[in-house]
Amino acid sequence: MSAATLHRFAQTHPVGVHIGDQATALRAIQDLGCAAAIWQRQPLPSFQNWIDTLDPDRLPTARIVLRSDRVRDAIGAICDDAKTHNGAERARLIDDIAALATLFAEVTSARYLRLRLDAVTTNACRKFHVDAITARLVCTYRGTGTQYGTAKPGNDPSRIFTTPTGAPIVLRGQNWPEKPRANLLHRSPPIAGTGETRLLLVLDKVEDPENAI
Repeated sequence: MSAATLHRFAQTHPVGVHIGDQATALRAIQDLGCAAAIWQRQPLPSFQNWIDTLDPDRLPTARIVLRSDRVRDAIGAICDDAKTHNGAERARLIDDIAALATLFAEVTSARYLRLRLDAVTTNACRKFHVDAITARLVCTYRGTGTQYGTAKPGNDPSRIFTTPTGAPIVLRGQNWPEKPRANLLHRSPPIAGTGETRLLLVLDKVEDPENAI
């Protein structure tokens, strides 16, 4: 995406949402008034074709709490358990998750992370909300990305935006010390009945871990 296109793309989005074409864009979540930060990136076609056509039964899924420096080994083991085909694209997925975990831990000063990999086929978390956490990173590797918009309390957004597939978004939760005025809400896209299978990475900052690895 060119700088001019990215600028136009960012201008149409709600106040409080920072968008950039480098990984450092996610650091904007620390800025005053920032409710969400998006790293607008384009997945490699070879990787996207691989993940999109992978048998859903071979998609890696897990829910664990761990240090960020243990993510790479953990994802490798999760892929082994799922019998995800061992090759260049699987290695790319593992490398990317490990890199995002490291960056998210640095940005949020997190010693431990709650990592969730979900293969989603339903309308999970279909209501617009703010999570009861400090901060969350979401990256949809396959399928429709996280949806977001601004609204007054008790209402749904009148304009709904969708995070591009493969683009990580970091969202402030209810426990973030500073509350931006953006009133930004998000949800999982409603996909029930469409036949779509999403592969979703979620990373949360964990303050007091239990059963961490």
